[in-house]
Amino acid sequence: MDLHTRPVLYPLRAVDTARVEYHRHPHLRRRVTIDHRPLAGVTPDEVLAWFENLGGTMRYGEQVIDRYLAWHPLDHLRWELAKPAPGGGAAEGARFRIVERFGGREEFAVDVVDRVEKLDRTGIRLVQRLAGVQIFQLEHTWSAGPGGTHYVSVLDIGARAKALTPVNYVLTRRFPDAMARAWVTHNIEEVGQLEHLLPTLR
Repeated sequence: MDLHTRPVLYPLRAVDTARVEYHRHPHLRRRVTIDHRPLAGVTPDEVLAWFENLGGTMRYGEQVIDRYLAWHPLDHLRWELAKPAPGGGAAEGARFRIVERFGGREEFAVDVVDRVEKLDRTGIRLVQRLAGVQIFQLEHTWSAGPGGTHYVSVLDIGARAKALTPVNYVLTRRFPDAMARAWVTHNIEEVGQLEHLLPTLR
């Protein structure tokens, strides 16, 4: 299905449905935190199963498409299991290749391979390292709450060490503030889609 003709079957959440915080830290390190509106009618185990089976397909309208494309029909381009976990599949120790464009904009395109350093019923943590040092981390945590599953996303850009400030400078050029804001919109939209997609998989 072509990117420009792919339907969007469910409403996309607006940015003001979540609480968003931007923080700057020493040595050009940045952090963005998104506290999402609860996912009504969704359980933490269903969210875990979603991430464990991202390589699968699902019915979306009248078609069967990749789950990753259904997750955000406008921005997602490709997902692949670049390296299986030691025990196989999409689990801790695996590497995910993620290709997407925030807001559908070419200047906000990413094509990255992240290591899955955590994946359990409480959340997922995706990390990039340089010579063993963490330079990028995206962590999603989720838990059961009175209004549904409580979901928080935290994006950390940059290394903590002062000696790696030049690396952090490069990261600010590759992932500028405008791109971070576009990612916030993208993330709020895709997380909100889980409220609609997961019930169809029961």
